[in-house]
Amino acid sequence: MTYLEKAIENIKARNANEPEFIQAVEEVFTSLAPVIKQHPEFEKANILERIAEPERTIIFRVPWVNDKGELIVNRGFRIQFNGARGPYKGGFRFHPTVNLSILKFLGFEQTFKNSLTGRPIGGAKGGADFDPKGKSDAEIMRFCQSFMSELYRHIGPDIDVPAGDIGVGSREIGFLFGQYRRLTGAHESGVLTGKHIIYGGSHGRKEATGFGLLYFTKAMFEENNIELTGKTAVISGSGNVALYTAVKATEFGIKVLAMSDSSGYVYDPDGIDVPAMIELKEVRHGRIKEYLKDHPKAEFVEGLRNIWNLKCDIAFPCATQNDIDLKSAEKLVTNGVLAVCEGANMPTTYDAMKFLMDEGILLTPAKASNAGGVAISAVEMTQNSMRQSMTFEEVDAILKVIMNNIYKDCLAASRKYGFGHDLVAGANIASFIRVAEAMMLQGDY
Repeated sequence: MTYLEKAIENIKARNANEPEFIQAVEEVFTSLAPVIKQHPEFEKANILERIAEPERTIIFRVPWVNDKGELIVNRGFRIQFNGARGPYKGGFRFHPTVNLSILKFLGFEQTFKNSLTGRPIGGAKGGADFDPKGKSDAEIMRFCQSFMSELYRHIGPDIDVPAGDIGVGSREIGFLFGQYRRLTGAHESGVLTGKHIIYGGSHGRKEATGFGLLYFTKAMFEENNIELTGKTAVISGSGNVALYTAVKATEFGIKVLAMSDSSGYVYDPDGIDVPAMIELKEVRHGRIKEYLKDHPKAEFVEGLRNIWNLKCDIAFPCATQNDIDLKSAEKLVTNGVLAVCEGANMPTTYDAMKFLMDEGILLTPAKASNAGGVAISAVEMTQNSMRQSMTFEEVDAILKVIMNNIYKDCLAASRKYGFGHDLVAGANIASFIRVAEAMMLQGDY
């Protein structure tokens, strides 16, 4: 058994009850055989098992009182996965499905994603099994205050800088920041990113993940001499990433046919009315079915995965992990899809990803193509440190450069290690080498 195979087996045995985490580790490590062969120092330092073990795992109770006066207890987490390249950096997820396996997978992925941005940040993830849906602003505020009352001990601008993720937007970040400021007595703007612009946030942060996904997709299409304008797309999700993927896709001349939420999807043959969808989801916080009220040609179909039955040129999975399974991938290929461009974290199962690549479908790996959000979070940190603010145009210009550089780095790494035009392998290799070398240089063992 090779060192690589032995490391994977040991990690699977140690984390046997964490399927999402094991999936993420295997997806990265299966690309690394030629890297380990050329870098025997990594085996000598047992870098694989070390890089797959979080530096710190924090689990705590979060008691809060709902509007009925009932005391509720949720579970909070922070996984400080790897700080070799800078302060821990990664979002909070508030969702009932949050557990240790999911957050370890997200923290593991975040470590490599962050390294691809070229910014000096490590990787982390956190959150709670709290569902903000159906909660009042007062309930969400009380939960956030309780959550931060424990977490503030473990974060700071030069220690760990959280941000938002599923269920955590600027409202929640505001409540969290307010409690941090009260507890510490300091206005440390750089302790959280994704803040409102009025108290230290960055222009372009809300749009960054979706816009960055399209900048990366555009670079890939140009490399393959394929025109983006005139293509059709299906986008799963209708949260922040999905909405601004739709905005930039439309700007690039792509017709967005469908979007979804947890109840099902809306299909509009005329193309999704993106401003109306933003108003529905960001302003009114409505369910996606309500889109039909003002769009009589549109149809609503129940079932989250059913969206991949639609014929399209580009699939943008922007909802959650394992969104596209093998059955969905087969349907996409049957319907003539050209590319699957990942906006969520690990939205394509391993067997579906392998099938798509075997079929010659262009595929952008999430750790590369959705890195725009954390890249601009790092830019927000820079602005906070300098006590300065950049314009939207300045931030967007930086985002374009970062995403194009990520694409070039992934392609170069793939070619260097014999994978050709495999962006999945390229992203895994380029990101892994940066983190591993940082650990080696610091004698992290």
